[in-house]
Amino acid sequence: MSTPIEMKLARIIISEINENQVVFLREVDGDRQFPILIGIFEATSIDRRVKGTSRPRPLTHDLLVNAISQLGGELDSVIIHTLQDHTYFASLRIRVDGELIEVDSRPSDAIAVAVTCDPVLPIYVNDDVLNEAMSSD
Repeated sequence: MSTPIEMKLARIIISEINENQVVFLREVDGDRQFPILIGIFEATSIDRRVKGTSRPRPLTHDLLVNAISQLGGELDSVIIHTLQDHTYFASLRIRVDGELIEVDSRPSDAIAVAVTCDPVLPIYVNDDVLNEAMSSD
């Protein structure tokens, strides 16, 4: 079983001429980092949150965080657990009645939810995924 490594959002690169945007995750207690390609909607949502830009009405990631809370769940963390055919797979970890439930998510949505929460949720990447991502750069 792979060890989860805590990561933090290091930077966001938003390009008006490319379809894919990039977020970089960096190890909290180390130097390793890697990029994940994401869509413009998720990138702008993450960027808004990081910059503290508020909206008059909740956006999609706000809605998800609010719905989980209203239904009695508590967002716990994000884990990027698999890299398969150049695609990352993640889960949102939600605590409900003391039980930790993992909900399948795209990494971009999971990171957007993580930065929507206050405080920001921990983001983990399985060590084997991090090693594979580092070797494919």
